[in-house]
Amino acid sequence: MDLFEYQGKQYFARFGIPVSAGGVADTVEEAVAAAEAAGYPVVVKAQVQVGGRGKAGGVKLANDAEEVRLHAGNILGLDIKGHLVRRLWVEHATDIAEEYYASFTLDRGAKAHLAMVSAKGGVEIETVAEEDPGAIARLHVDPAAGFSEAQARRLVEEAGLPDAAREGAVAILQQLFRCYEEGDADLVEINPLVLTTEGRVHALDAKVTLDDNAAFRHPEWDEYRDIDEFDERERLARSKGLQYVGLDGEVGIIANGAGLAMSTCDVVNQVGGSPANFLDIGGGANAEVMANALEVINSDPKVKAIFINIFGGITRGEEVAKGIVTALGRVTIEAPIVIRLDGTNAEEGREILKGVESDRLISQPTMLDAARKAVSLAGGAAK
Repeated sequence: MDLFEYQGKQYFARFGIPVSAGGVADTVEEAVAAAEAAGYPVVVKAQVQVGGRGKAGGVKLANDAEEVRLHAGNILGLDIKGHLVRRLWVEHATDIAEEYYASFTLDRGAKAHLAMVSAKGGVEIETVAEEDPGAIARLHVDPAAGFSEAQARRLVEEAGLPDAAREGAVAILQQLFRCYEEGDADLVEINPLVLTTEGRVHALDAKVTLDDNAAFRHPEWDEYRDIDEFDERERLARSKGLQYVGLDGEVGIIANGAGLAMSTCDVVNQVGGSPANFLDIGGGANAEVMANALEVINSDPKVKAIFINIFGGITRGEEVAKGIVTALGRVTIEAPIVIRLDGTNAEEGREILKGVESDRLISQPTMLDAARKAVSLAGGAAK
């Protein structure tokens, strides 16, 4: 789950990371009130999860209430790379002496956390990595050992941060790692991390991606979910607790497991079709979950065929089949359905499905056969 900047700063503040004083605003008058509370001058910033806000006119400096009204009115409703601005963050403006970069994420290949620090902040880190890779200090952190003050100092020194910023940067790196580890994040990034003209170091921006797998430990994360950012299909899926990503194709996909769902999308593409979505129902292929999944798929008018791809492991095949049959009795489906059922007790499951098979509900023995049939029913020329 990606947080907006203001949410990321709120998350940082929980772990003692210094951020600029500011407030959230959904209207022009709320923006003025937030500016008065933060103290002039302020920066009015569009809250969208996309880069390039400044170049698109989504970040403006304001010296008084009149300028806040002008900028807030112009930014609210602005389209920035397909993202409509509905919310603003208004914060006290910072006098910047220098800009740096700091982040923690997971390096799966190394099976360790990866810390990165650079004296070249304020620009895309990908650009720095491409044009001047030596400007980024990197350090792998053993998850069992944690991140020490000595490691923080080593990073800051290798990155070439000036003496005036080192103590503040070391302290923030330790706080940032706590935010990353204890806060169950996949990524925490400060760009820029700034040294002010007064000699203070603090986070001027915040990028935080939370690990959805840890959501059961964090009921407070519900406040971060902005369902307005999703399209209608994704809003419906989220309301039903489903892992769903909308795509632009004609073959609706339901699979149990993220890996299988991705493979199903791939095989549909392989045989000449185009997936309409990624939908992972996990291990819970019971009647309620299946009915919810079919309802979401059915809400997409572009779907011409549905491919249900289930591999039974702990979930048994006959239970999956019963769930599908029950779900079909609860949801009126517009598109034909192709089912591939394999794994534990798959034969028993297929026998159950035979009782409801028709030209609108077709069982296929393999994933490839099922993909070809689904693509054909969707009107494509299956390979």
